[in-house]
Amino acid sequence: MAEQRIRYFGTATGRVQGVGFRMFVQQHAIEHGVTGWVRNMEDGSVTMELQGTEKQLEALCAAIRKGNFFIRVQTFSLEDRPLVPEENGFKIRY
Repeated sequence: MAEQRIRYFGTATGRVQGVGFRMFVQQHAIEHGVTGWVRNMEDGSVTMELQGTEKQLEALCAAIRKGNFFIRVQTFSLEDRPLVPEENGFKIRY
């Protein structure tokens, strides 16, 4: 039996623009089999929608919270969203 998929809308703040954060999220999403999108906002935050199994999303969210040498996530919030059944891939939106 396949694991149930869930979807979140997320917002990240901190040093998340101009440091490759969107590409970082996309690479980790693909690595963990998560679909969705990520986008910079005018207020300096980054928003995203993430869809996958609970295990996939936990792994991706842990990577996002950890960041890397350049990326420093200060806050990362998630809200439930309805599934997008036919979604495939993970895109950077502009």
